[in-house]
Amino acid sequence: MPVDPVVAQTTVDTLGSLLGLGELSPLEDFLLSFVVAGGIVTFLLTLVAVSGIWGKRKITAAFTDRIAVNRIGPFGLLIIVADAVRLLSKELIVPEGVDRPAWDIAPFVMVSSALLGFAVIPMGSGIQLADPEVGLAYVFAVASIASVGLVMAGYSSNNKYSLLGGLRAVAQNLAYEIPLILTAASVVIFAGTLQMSGIVEAQNVALVDLGGFGIKSWYAFVNPFAFLLFMAANLAEVGRNPFDIPEAPTEIVAGWQTEYSSVYFVLAYLSEFIHIFLGGAIITTIFLGGPTSPIVGLEILPGFVWFVIKILAVYLFTQWMRSAIPRVRIDQLIEIGWKGMLVLSFANLVLTAVIVGLIV
Repeated sequence: MPVDPVVAQTTVDTLGSLLGLGELSPLEDFLLSFVVAGGIVTFLLTLVAVSGIWGKRKITAAFTDRIAVNRIGPFGLLIIVADAVRLLSKELIVPEGVDRPAWDIAPFVMVSSALLGFAVIPMGSGIQLADPEVGLAYVFAVASIASVGLVMAGYSSNNKYSLLGGLRAVAQNLAYEIPLILTAASVVIFAGTLQMSGIVEAQNVALVDLGGFGIKSWYAFVNPFAFLLFMAANLAEVGRNPFDIPEAPTEIVAGWQTEYSSVYFVLAYLSEFIHIFLGGAIITTIFLGGPTSPIVGLEILPGFVWFVIKILAVYLFTQWMRSAIPRVRIDQLIEIGWKGMLVLSFANLVLTAVIVGLIV
C-alpha cells in the first residue's frame, strides 16, 4: 500500500527553496537555521505557557473535582500573563554562601538541554531543523545534560535540602535513564536506523489492512511492552509522580530549586515543562508514528497537528499520574529502577532482537 513520505527535507532546505536561494551558503544556512530555531522555540514556549501555567491547573482541578483558574480573562487564560508579570517582577534573591557561577548557570543549562533536543524531532509538514543519522542518540545525549544542571543547582545553593534534591535527581536519572535508552534501542532494532525521520517512516506502513485503509505499524502496537516501559521510565526522567522525589515538597521544601526566585525560578519551571514535552515528542516519534495519522490513506489533518495532539496526550498522561499516583520513597524508587525497570528493559531488548532476527 503506498504511503506519503513523512520528511522529505529539513525546514531550512524547504525555506531556502521557497526563497529561491538554491544551494545555501554557510551564512545563508546559519541565518535560516536561526530563523527556524526561533520559530520552534517560540512555539514551544507558547505551548509551555498555556499547558504549564493554565493547563496544569485545569487538569489537576478536573482530576480532583475542584474549580481551577477562571477569573482572569476568558476561561482564566490571562493567568498566564499575570503569572509572568508576577514572577519576572520579583526580586532575584541570592542567598549567602552560594557558589555564584554554578548557581547562575544551572537554570540555563537545564532549559538549553531541553530545547536542543527538539532540533532533530520531525514535527510534520516539513518542520524539522536537522535530521542527522544519529538523531535518537543525539536527543538522549543532550537531554541528559539536564542532570548536570540539577547537580549544579543543588550543590551550589548552600542549602542542605537543595543538595539532597540534587543528589536524589542524579540517583533517579541514573536508575531510569539506562532502561529508557535500552527500551529505545529495541525500537532501533525494529527500524534499523537511529535517524528520527527513518524511525517515523518505518512506522508509516500498514500493520493491519482494512480494505483500502489500514492501521499503521506504530511501535506502540508492535511492541506494547516496550511502550509501557518507556512511558514509566519517562515519568521518572521528567520528575512526575510517583517519581517526583528530587522536588518532594513535603520532605525537602522544593529540592534543588528551593533557593531560586524571580527569573531563575521561571527558567527552572520552564525547563521542567519543556522536558515533559521533549519526552512526549520522543514518545510520539519512536512509538506513535511521529506526525502521521493512525490510519494509512486517511491523512485528514496536517502532520504538525497530529504531532501536537500526540504530545499533548502524553502531557495529559503525566498530569494524570501527578494527580492519581502517590509518591514512593527514595529507596523504593531506586529499587524499582535498578531491580525492576533495568531487568525488564534488558529482557525486552533481547526478546526484540530474537524476534527480529527470526523474522528477518
